[in-house]
Amino acid sequence: MADSIPVIDLQDFPGNLTKLIKASEEWGCFRIVNFDSILPVSLMYEMKSVVASLLELPLEIKQRNVDIIAGSGYRIPGRINPIHEGLGLYDIASSQAVDAFCTQLDATPQQRDTITRYAQGVNELIKDMGRKLGEGLGLTDVPFGSWPSQFRINKYPFTPESIGSDGLRTHMDNGFLTIVQDDEQFGGLEVMRKSGEFVAVEPCPGTLLINFGDIATVSVEQWEILQREAPGGLQASRNQDFNRYVSIRTKGRSSGGTTRISDSRKSSSIHSFQFEEFRNTRFYKHMNAGEALDLFRVES
Repeated sequence: MADSIPVIDLQDFPGNLTKLIKASEEWGCFRIVNFDSILPVSLMYEMKSVVASLLELPLEIKQRNVDIIAGSGYRIPGRINPIHEGLGLYDIASSQAVDAFCTQLDATPQQRDTITRYAQGVNELIKDMGRKLGEGLGLTDVPFGSWPSQFRINKYPFTPESIGSDGLRTHMDNGFLTIVQDDEQFGGLEVMRKSGEFVAVEPCPGTLLINFGDIATVSVEQWEILQREAPGGLQASRNQDFNRYVSIRTKGRSSGGTTRISDSRKSSSIHSFQFEEFRNTRFYKHMNAGEALDLFRVES
C-alpha cells in the first residue's frame, strides 16, 4: 500500500541499500526486520516486561533517575506533555551508566541482566544502522560507533477522558536516529510526510521502527542536494490515541559538524556547532518540531 511505512530486511544488504535511502528520503522513517542476530526478539519482549515493572515503581524511586544532560532522566506528566511519563539512561554504550541506571531504580539481578543485554544489543544495532545509512549517503568517514546514545522508556497513561489527545506534542527527535520498540497491539504513533499529511504507524510485532532526527535530516537533505539538486522535507512525529504502553528508544548523537542544506525558502547552510549546543537550544527554547535548525542556518 502506498501509505505503508517501508520495511527493510537487514539480512539483504547491500541489496536493500537503494530501498533504504529511498525510504529515508521519502519518509524519514522505516521498519526493520531480521535483526535477531544482533537483538533477539525474545529479548525485546523480556525487556518490555522489565520496563513496565520499572514504571510501576513508587515515585520517590523513579525520581532517583536524575538528568545527566538536560531532559535525560525521569519525566513526570506535566503541563507541556500531561500524558507522558518516562525514564532515561545516558549513555547505553557505557557499562558504568547502565549499572548506575539499574542501581538508581533498585533493579533486581534478573532485571539488571536483561537491561544490560538489551543495551548492548541496541547499541550494536544503532551502530550497524549508522554504517548502512552512512554508506548509502556517502558518509564513510563518520565515526557512528563513537556517538553516545540516549535510552528512553516512555509510557502514555491515557484515561477514558484523555483518549484522542496527543501523548506528545508534534516533534522531531533531536539526534541522528531513533530506534523505537513500540507496542505490538496498540498504535498511536503517526509520522508526517512531506505533503504535511499524518500517516498512522500501525503495530507490527517483531519489528523495530527507525526514525530520523534533526541531524540525520540535515544529512539526507545534503545528499539530496548533491545527488538530485532537490530540497528535502522535514519529518515530524506525534503519539496520540491509544498509545498508552511502553516504547523504548535510543538516539545516536552527533557531536557537530558543517553540512550543506537547502529548502524551499532560500539557499542556506548549517554552520558548525556542537550537538550539546543544538540540543540545549531545542530543550530550553521548546523548539521541538524542526524550528531549531533555522537558528543554525546561514545564507549562502
